[in-house]
Amino acid sequence: VVRRRLLQRYEHQPFISCLAGFYSCRWKRYQRRRTEPGKCCCKMRECVFFPLLVGAFCFSLVFLYMWGEAKNDYNNFDWYNYGNLGFWFLWSLVLLIVAAILFMYITLLLVLAMCLLAEGQQLYLHWSHKIGTFLVLGFSITALFILSVLWGDQWKTVRLSFQITAPYLHIGAITIMVLLSWPVALHAIRADKKVVQVIIVGPYLAILLFLFLIPLGMYSPCIREMGTLGPKPALIGHRGAPMLAPENTEMSFQKTIEHGGDGLETDVTISYDGVPFLMHDSTLRRTTNIKEVYPNDTAQNAALFSWDALEELNAGTWFLKDKPFSCMGSLSRADQNQAMNQSIYKLSNFLRLADSQNKLVIFDLYRPPEKHPYRNSWINRTLEVILSESGIRPHLVLWLENDMRSFVQSVAPGFQQTMGSKAPVEDLLMDNIVKLNLAYTEMSSEDIRKYAEANITTNLYVVNEPWLFSLAWCSGAHSVTTNAVHTLKNLSQPLFLMTPQQYNIMWILTDLTSVLLILLIFAL
Repeated sequence: VVRRRLLQRYEHQPFISCLAGFYSCRWKRYQRRRTEPGKCCCKMRECVFFPLLVGAFCFSLVFLYMWGEAKNDYNNFDWYNYGNLGFWFLWSLVLLIVAAILFMYITLLLVLAMCLLAEGQQLYLHWSHKIGTFLVLGFSITALFILSVLWGDQWKTVRLSFQITAPYLHIGAITIMVLLSWPVALHAIRADKKVVQVIIVGPYLAILLFLFLIPLGMYSPCIREMGTLGPKPALIGHRGAPMLAPENTEMSFQKTIEHGGDGLETDVTISYDGVPFLMHDSTLRRTTNIKEVYPNDTAQNAALFSWDALEELNAGTWFLKDKPFSCMGSLSRADQNQAMNQSIYKLSNFLRLADSQNKLVIFDLYRPPEKHPYRNSWINRTLEVILSESGIRPHLVLWLENDMRSFVQSVAPGFQQTMGSKAPVEDLLMDNIVKLNLAYTEMSSEDIRKYAEANITTNLYVVNEPWLFSLAWCSGAHSVTTNAVHTLKNLSQPLFLMTPQQYNIMWILTDLTSVLLILLIFAL
């Protein structure tokens, strides 16, 4: 009893008061209890709740990491919500902010708990924090479930990200284990039974050993010998430069050309009177002022309008109003004025621009709806514009549409035939395919190398983030379709590029340093 009172007298009173105050709302010393040697660190109810706190931390961490790596596709997420809600808002950014706040909150509680354990204090989480923990746990699990159901491909992005981040996540995990060694050592030493010590130290050492050895099974195409990196992938502007100008407009494609893009990607729809024009959505609501000009026709398919009606619409004011990308910079006054005066762009004009600048073109060609005059002649009409009206050199056209491919090859043998999915090399060569246009989630350095050996190049879409572009570069991709030509053009080498020798040094130094620190902590 005397020893306990002496310890209480000389404990770090202000520091412990802050810890217990924020964690338990127990600011007075008489409200707190120290953990007796050989006793549990908290009462039974708190012992049951502490794993929930750890679980909330783990689930919130997984969700924050997953959603952080999903930044490449935020525009798709916002576009999906626009289709369901009918108005544009940056829901992706709101979700990221909420996830970050909840993770920081639960991390703070866990750090406070670890510090209290290190000081030999009994844990008691205040009821308000218990409610907060349940909210974080419920939100994280629900969000992960919904995103897995509606957007399951995002887990492929997470798996790809590990090829870049795994070496650094490994260092972070080792650092956390070093920090945890203090409370683990303290409670193991204070335990009065060998069995309890084994229960405390055993799992800790097992996890530590696993982390030490996990780099043996780690793979990253960005860990490679000097001189083995291929050329930088060509950059194809996705609908132009939609972070700098309204998508699929003349200004957008001009911005791509100004920033050194190697090609232009777009979407082609055919008007009711047979004029191919550029439009991604099936309706005109998102990217034009149709609500003001034709308020009764906002839900009508874009292909059911005549070209004269389409020419009346403005295709740029929405861009300044909605700001479709969270990372958009501010536009100059001249760019704002130019954006406000953009109109729907004809395919023929788009092709003339590409030909004048010697840029590759690739486009998705949308078949008109039922009862459209060009429902069954959509490919013929598009070919007529390409070959007769635009004057573009055939080798600049990457022909993606798979319908009537044999006919297209017979009338336009100069087109670069492009396939939108993987297939056996023999089948691709039989169809004269020279390029694959694949979603980035299908990225595989082995497949890219296999197709390259048969002189079939690979384009990945849509790649916006520097880390993802770096991975595509290291994997051997020949080109990428991107919204961020202006950003990726400035990368002189892949991010996170290192040699196997550099990585081995980093791995060994991390493990040795952590072992020395943990041994020192246990010795003290």
